[in-house]
Amino acid sequence: MESRAKIAGHPAHPILIVFPLGLLATAVIFDIVYLLNDNPMMATVSYWMIVAGLIGGLVAAVPGWKDWFNIPSGTRAKQVGLVHGLGNVLVLLLFAVSWLFRRDEPSFLPSTPALALSFLGFAIAGFTGWLGGEMVDRLGVGVDNGAHLNAPNSLSGRPASDVDPGYNTGRIKDTHGRERFA
Repeated sequence: MESRAKIAGHPAHPILIVFPLGLLATAVIFDIVYLLNDNPMMATVSYWMIVAGLIGGLVAAVPGWKDWFNIPSGTRAKQVGLVHGLGNVLVLLLFAVSWLFRRDEPSFLPSTPALALSFLGFAIAGFTGWLGGEMVDRLGVGVDNGAHLNAPNSLSGRPASDVDPGYNTGRIKDTHGRERFA
């Protein structure tokens, strides 16, 4: 199922999620470093990474939501996408509450509940990230129709089912013995 929300010919959601996922995961790493060496600067860095991760998460959610609405009802992809999306909303909420607990503290030092919320959010993000991979790799969400190993560049304006000139235009067999374009 081809994505409807694209940037430079590629699905926007997978491009945008790397930022909030990386920022929120790195916030947890800085929290751990803070716990290990008691350096308040690490807590401050974590605080601002959470802010950036929350903003990025809201931005990434828009094309993800748009793509989810285009998945046909009654499919496994629709169910997995719903759990993926709601799980990520929960991740953002957990980090947002963690951020609120830190907001008025000197050097944004995290309390035990703030740390617990961000660690829980990190764990859930690992699961929802896996679900996102399941959507693309197993269920074909966000994959251009007719995609194959010698498809033309996404900026060419040609469908993915075309064969890029200069490559073998014959047929190959996949791992299941089915013929495909080379």
